[in-house]
Amino acid sequence: MASPCLTIDLDKIEHNTRSIVELCKGRGIEVAGVTKVSCGLPEVARAMLRGGVSAIADSRLENIQRLKAAGLRTSWILLRIPPLSGVEEVVDTVDVSLNSEFAVLAGLSAAARRRGKVHDVILMVELGDLREGILPQDLAPLVEQALKLSGIRIRGLGANLACFAGVVPSEDNMQRLVELAGEIERSSGLTLEWISGINSSGLELINAGRMPGRVNHARIGEAILLGRETTRRRPWPGTWQDAFILHAEVLELKHKPSLPQGELSKDAFGRRPLFEDRGEMLRALLNVGREDVDVNGIEPLDKRLTVLGASSGYLVVDATPAKGGIRVGDKLAFTLNYSALLTAMTSEYVTKRPLKKSVSDAGEG
Repeated sequence: MASPCLTIDLDKIEHNTRSIVELCKGRGIEVAGVTKVSCGLPEVARAMLRGGVSAIADSRLENIQRLKAAGLRTSWILLRIPPLSGVEEVVDTVDVSLNSEFAVLAGLSAAARRRGKVHDVILMVELGDLREGILPQDLAPLVEQALKLSGIRIRGLGANLACFAGVVPSEDNMQRLVELAGEIERSSGLTLEWISGINSSGLELINAGRMPGRVNHARIGEAILLGRETTRRRPWPGTWQDAFILHAEVLELKHKPSLPQGELSKDAFGRRPLFEDRGEMLRALLNVGREDVDVNGIEPLDKRLTVLGASSGYLVVDATPAKGGIRVGDKLAFTLNYSALLTAMTSEYVTKRPLKKSVSDAGEG
């Protein structure tokens, strides 16, 4: 049975990568390409590498293992704090991991020593977003302990912002990261190679020339794949926003009332949908639903169409303005936001189809 399909324009991803890398390079910032929203799809990682990223970063070891099995050769960074139970696999799989717990550092040290390796770590600092990170006042004591561990090397200091609480990177919090790095270097004798301060949410700060000069490493995913900075979700100049397009087939096309009839209860997901009386409408039923994608994050390419809602396996679209232009069996196309892309890539019911064609000029999709 035909399934929904996600097409992936690899040339647009490569173009977006090159645009972001050139912006960052001009400010002395190295870019690691983040593949986690694409679930480690090898074609996407290759496009990022062609575009100039210096490493591939992902939050799942399974994704990195998939990429390595596909023959990709690069430096590998684990973005998610390693589990203590998985330190052996981490050392076997990646070159660098982000860390915030001494017990895990000790575990990585022991695993690396058993393999005759040195595993690089970036220590993550809490700067207000309240996700992962060592509290600033606890950083120096942890570094002092970590320096006694053989088998690991503290390669840099990092921070994550905007992903959990939505805290925006600023001159102040980035300068605080730089100051902490300086304090650690003076007290420990370390020389930190990386100050990894930002993700896609830091592009505005970089572009405005307000990023402190010592911040020299970025972990970029959404700005490359969807062409958007992540504080206001605005299209980033010179990038494409439509590298990923969801295609779904029209299964049913009928004129029906806009208001349901009968006593109403909650829907299949425990919600009480709201309906507006717009008279009779042409309703298209498509073969994609909440089991396949976050339907709140998709938008029809045909602006005459309006998404009305979805169940687990169906999407309902108001096709009234497109009357006569749509038939049963037609494929309708949708752009996706980050949440929708994540769910579509994760769903085993959505076919993924990488495409490669010539891209000459970037637009806003």
